Amino acid sequence: QVQLAESGGGLVQAGGSLRLSCTISRCMFTCNRYIMGWFRQVPGKEREFVAGILWNASTSKYVDSVKGRFTISRDNPKNTLYLQMNSLKPEDTAVYYCAARSRAEVGTTPREYDYWGQGTQVTVSS
Repeated sequence: QVQLAESGGGLVQAGGSLRLSCTISRCMFTCNRYIMGWFRQVPGKEREFVAGILWNASTSKYVDSVKGRFTISRDNPKNTLYLQMNSLKPEDTAVYYCAARSRAEVGTTPREYDYWGQGTQVTVSS
């Protein structure tokens, strides 16, 4: 069973930065062939797509609300996915989840992803 583990969440003031990391392991085939993504969720709301990246990093997608502030990247030799979050806003507060899928394109909905991490809390104070 593929395993994902996030780290790097925490409390930060508005305007600050955080970098989330996600390691992938126990892959059925080469880990770097998985499409990877970040989602976030606040209580009472559906899980929201934040960013996704193709296996070779040639394509990435972002939700409009984070464009220009967040950057998704991956280090395939380290089997690690990153989300650099700059200019954070209170509305970015959520539990952030790492996800993986074994398909050819970057998906933007939760049901398109096969594997999930446990999540890491990001809190942005005003």
